[in-house]
Amino acid sequence: MCNEKIASGPKRLLKTYCGYCHRVKHLSTQLRASYKVVELDKEGDGAVVQLALADWTGLRTVPNVFIRGNNIGGCNSGQLVPLLRSAGAVKT
Repeated sequence: MCNEKIASGPKRLLKTYCGYCHRVKHLSTQLRASYKVVELDKEGDGAVVQLALADWTGLRTVPNVFIRGNNIGGCNSGQLVPLLRSAGAVKT
């Protein structure tokens, strides 16, 4: 189930009420990055997915960002911009 949510393309696993999630969405929009948002609080299985992600990645919080199926962390990891560029997800 978790793998299906993040299998292809850049993903942001977020919650609509999370300030850090808003920061990641805003930065991605500013960069004109192509990505898919999965809003866990709007998904029927969002709580289950978040628990599975915590087991898989060690991160219990959102945002949880994946590029090419690889977890790059959350809002404060500092890796988002360079990894989006290397994945070709940022329009220049």
